[in-house]
Amino acid sequence: MLLLAGALRAATVPGFPPAVAVFSFTVVLSTQPARCVLQRRPPLSNSSANCWSCLHPVNMFNSYNVKFYHSKAFTSPYPGSCVERSQVPEDKVDWLIEWKDYNPVEYTAMSVLAGPNWADPQINDKGFSPKFNERDGEVERRSRNGLYVVENGRPRNPSGRTGLTGRGLLGRWGPNHAADPLVTRWKRDGSGNKVAHPVTGKNILQFIAIKRRDCGEWAIPGGMVDPGEKISATLKREFEEEALNSLQKSPEERAELEKQLHKLFSQEHFVVYRGYVDDPRNTDNAWMETEAVNYHDETGETMDNLPLEAGDDAGIVKWVDISEKLKLYASHSYFIKLVTEKRGAHWSEDPGPECCE
Repeated sequence: MLLLAGALRAATVPGFPPAVAVFSFTVVLSTQPARCVLQRRPPLSNSSANCWSCLHPVNMFNSYNVKFYHSKAFTSPYPGSCVERSQVPEDKVDWLIEWKDYNPVEYTAMSVLAGPNWADPQINDKGFSPKFNERDGEVERRSRNGLYVVENGRPRNPSGRTGLTGRGLLGRWGPNHAADPLVTRWKRDGSGNKVAHPVTGKNILQFIAIKRRDCGEWAIPGGMVDPGEKISATLKREFEEEALNSLQKSPEERAELEKQLHKLFSQEHFVVYRGYVDDPRNTDNAWMETEAVNYHDETGETMDNLPLEAGDDAGIVKWVDISEKLKLYASHSYFIKLVTEKRGAHWSEDPGPECCE
């Protein structure tokens, strides 16, 4: 049975962008012609062409009619397991393409089935009646990309098939909301002058990166939004826990960290991205969404006084020069690139091919 998750109309939800949808696609109303033609599903790699600039950082579908496809969501075997995903041909990813023989593997990790407080029960458990596409008590089940389909009682990944059903390592059915604080500064020489790239002449940005304990990949610090928690609180909390090891500090030390970070996190900031994330943990029924926010230390004075120390889910933390050569977890390279565009910083030595007019 296919449940239409809402009426076919523009839905405006406080704190979320307007959406026009009921199915897993969004109807884009635009008078602007498509400027960039993407014929294939592009992986979110570090070498993606300049056509990335045609992707709007807030919505999975944008005014240029270019869809933000997933590719890391096909990672197999599934992270932390020996479970192989069913293969999904490129032309069968979209739910609008009929595929009667689609037979994905069902998998939910034992750590999720154990019933921790951050996870939903199984969909058919007695007494569990989630309110999809709504705020369900303290749990946010609305997607930042608009309404999603609920089929046979299960939410359906708005970006298409992944070759695996269930929840994998994710706790919530449907969207699992995270927040990623992207803290940057300008690279400077010993005299305090900004360092420009020798080829492009653009100043080099640095960001605070962590090496994840679970997969060993470098990433932006960040984590899941707790039920009822504001995004702004999650961003600050996750940065403190992963980049400053606040969980192991004394109350006095934590208070001092809070004092020093207040200036950085209370200043004007740049919302880099809101929405679906191409994440290896995604499944047909559960997926990651995030809000990535850039906090920029223009002078470098604030962060110079804060000693970096890896904590919580981070194994290593350090300042990293930003360029297209970075290989980062999930969609993080894409977020980083958007920040360089916003701040006019160096990204690539190769300008890449022009978008098709």
